[in-house]
Amino acid sequence: MFLMCPPTLYDVNYVINPWMEGNLHRSSRQNAERQWEQLRAALAGLAQVELVEPQAGSPDMVFTANAGLVRQGLVALSRFLHPERQGEEPHFRRWFDDSGFAVRELPRAVPFEGEGDALFEADNSRLWAGHGMRSREASHPYLEDTWSVEVISLRLVDPRFYHLDTCFCPLFGGYVLYFPEAFDAVSQARIAARFPEEKRIAVGLRDALRFACNAINVEKTILLNEVSPELSGCLESLGFHVIQVPLSEFLKAGGAAKCLVLRLSDMEATHGRRESCRVSAA
Repeated sequence: MFLMCPPTLYDVNYVINPWMEGNLHRSSRQNAERQWEQLRAALAGLAQVELVEPQAGSPDMVFTANAGLVRQGLVALSRFLHPERQGEEPHFRRWFDDSGFAVRELPRAVPFEGEGDALFEADNSRLWAGHGMRSREASHPYLEDTWSVEVISLRLVDPRFYHLDTCFCPLFGGYVLYFPEAFDAVSQARIAARFPEEKRIAVGLRDALRFACNAINVEKTILLNEVSPELSGCLESLGFHVIQVPLSEFLKAGGAAKCLVLRLSDMEATHGRRESCRVSAA
């Protein structure tokens, strides 16, 4: 089950990441609605999709991945770093309350931006948590305490990849799709220590800038923005079904497929094949 928000009020109204620079009010809402609906329809063919109503003054509510982090009917609500997005918090809080979720709030002084910066592995065995741009490392002990789960901290170092889900995606079968250069050396080593080489799918810069790692994974299906034939072929060779949805209007605000959805139910534990592939930089 996933949560989405219609883009009827979406626009680039301010600049809080490098993607927004030069794109103020340059997004076509008509095209955004068409692209969003194509993604929603594709996802609805795989899983249940719930909707939260957009609210005036919160154009980035469409990026529901940042609403919080959900597991086992419990949500850790986001504490947005930028004032421009803090107005979303009560709206998402109300939706979770009305939908029967247990809610945990982190301290206001501890920025945490939900599933944008925290991603469970497919078997829920560990939680990968990003910091350095939006969320603070100080949020990670709260996540560990909330779910009694191992939390592995990853430092982001490239402002273009300001959330973990823009450059890192755990996949069904124990794979990971990621852009190594978005992380510092210590974080790259942590990824390599926990994912064997044959399970690591490292993308090149060209695909990283298309937000290839900002992907939605439902078992053996991956939904993502348009990517290179090399990467698509790599994923297909590993047994994944790849659905590409053009999301150019949302890239103008620094988001793509994964940013537009929040997972509401746990991923299933599973084991995949042990083939591997690597996509070279372009």
